[in-house]
Amino acid sequence: MMGEFRDFVARGNVLDLAVGVIIGAAFGKIVTSLTEDMIMPVIGVATGGVDFTNKFVVLGKVPDTYKGSLADYAALKAAGVPMLGYGAFVTAIISFLLMAFVIFQIVRMANRMMPAQPEAPAAPAGPSEVDLLTEIRDALKKG
Repeated sequence: MMGEFRDFVARGNVLDLAVGVIIGAAFGKIVTSLTEDMIMPVIGVATGGVDFTNKFVVLGKVPDTYKGSLADYAALKAAGVPMLGYGAFVTAIISFLLMAFVIFQIVRMANRMMPAQPEAPAAPAGPSEVDLLTEIRDALKKG
């Protein structure tokens, strides 16, 4: 079993996938930082100082034992208050769109840099129906 596992891990595709996942996770952190630390503050300034990270709607009762601010999304969430965090959702959508756009640009650039794959030669055409029927007719005449 260990030999099979070693062979599985040593396959090129598995190693390529592992490298891709690690690079993707690091890239995800970069895009998250870009979204939260660079783009969302600019959007906040453009919308008059709106901080999207604290945009939410409380859906349920706040526990009587809660002593924090009713405007603190993270604290309310930690206290188990049911909320609709639309600000975090907007931030996640922007982050996704940025990541999708960057990946699109990377794939587009890679496609331009890679040489075009030659088209596979067409399979040789077999004999037509007329040719086959002619062969059968000739064979029947001989036999």
